[in-house]
Amino acid sequence: MLAASSIAHVREQLTAALQLPSGLDDADRIDSITALEDLVRVATAAQAALARELDAAQREVQARAGVPAAVRGRGVAAQVALARKESHHRGQRHLGIAKLVAAEMPHLWAAWRQGKVTEHGVSLALRETACLEVEDRLEVDRLLAADPGALDRCGEREIASSCRRHAARLDAAAVVKRQRRAHADRCVTIRPAPDAMVYLTALLPVKDGVAAYAALTRAAESARAAGEDRTRGQVMADTLVDSVLGAHEATTGAKVELGLVMTDRSVLGDAEDPAYVEGFGWVPAELGRVVLDATLAGTVDTDEALVHLRRLYASPTTGELVAMDSRARAFPKALGRFVRLRDQVCRTPWCDAPIRQIDHVDPVTEGGPTSGRNGQGLCQACNLAKEAPGWRAGLAPDGSVETITPTGHRHRTCPPVLVDVHDRPPLRVRHYVLAT
Repeated sequence: MLAASSIAHVREQLTAALQLPSGLDDADRIDSITALEDLVRVATAAQAALARELDAAQREVQARAGVPAAVRGRGVAAQVALARKESHHRGQRHLGIAKLVAAEMPHLWAAWRQGKVTEHGVSLALRETACLEVEDRLEVDRLLAADPGALDRCGEREIASSCRRHAARLDAAAVVKRQRRAHADRCVTIRPAPDAMVYLTALLPVKDGVAAYAALTRAAESARAAGEDRTRGQVMADTLVDSVLGAHEATTGAKVELGLVMTDRSVLGDAEDPAYVEGFGWVPAELGRVVLDATLAGTVDTDEALVHLRRLYASPTTGELVAMDSRARAFPKALGRFVRLRDQVCRTPWCDAPIRQIDHVDPVTEGGPTSGRNGQGLCQACNLAKEAPGWRAGLAPDGSVETITPTGHRHRTCPPVLVDVHDRPPLRVRHYVLAT
């Protein structure tokens, strides 16, 4: 295994090569691209080997520290994620792949180390054989390797398809049981799309998903037949939204909350500072005003009003949110909402997961206050990881949070800037619009 200094030397050589004309002909350029792709694959295999070794070493350290066997290994995936500059979820996946493939699919592990397959291809093979006993998974691995050179020619989908076919033949009952158990994984997720749009995705049992899509299709065809100008896709999308929101209001008697952060100048139309929509991200000020106008229409600002305005205060030097009025909320709940608005996503570097828990940077047991400055929004996995032995966190003088891992590596993070303070008077009042 190359030492860190040797890897740094290879990186320097590659960086230098990128800054100069290669001097290669087209055939050599293609050969170099192929060689570099193989290098990338081998590098991810090396990362996996080191992650597996780190896990074993950290478990030993935790065992000597008296950590119960059931929770040994906590925090290792988070360290892998930080090292690879990725989210905790991806760190868990990387570590899981590293541990399983070497132990239960040795031929695939050898192919990965030789640069014949990608890390994603390995993850697909493990996913499709997850329901099998170890003996059957080893047999699938043997069958994949039975055709010399086959893995060199197989794409990722082919690898997954082959594993699925072999699994169904070796243990059909386990595959059927897994498919039935997958019913519990049904969920709805959201992620940003370009141009102030979002992807709303539902993972459903096949009968429900097909039936829902068929119903939306029939609604669109009926509307189009009646002379509707909207496209088929537009009618389907509008029908889905109207059905969900209408059913929610009819059942609960309340409308859905939508968080919107805008400067006072943008609300009044005196500036075009971008607005921040909670759960989505940045949108132009004009779109923010459209959302605000549509929400405020027909409402009255009373204790029972559907819309509440709260003032947010931004630092005059950094633009970070530093305080919020507590009107219309009990202080602890308002403070939690403030931290979520300020941090937007999990504060762990590169995580980007939704905030699930508000954590004290300096623990309460050590005198840490319950305040916005001492609070940070974390996903559940990152909050659990920092409770493992050897993890430390503290506030730096500039207000950022510095996290120190068991290996002594330091990671510092600051809340994102929500307000542009360039050429602005100090400590201007910013409005938070809670639209319901």
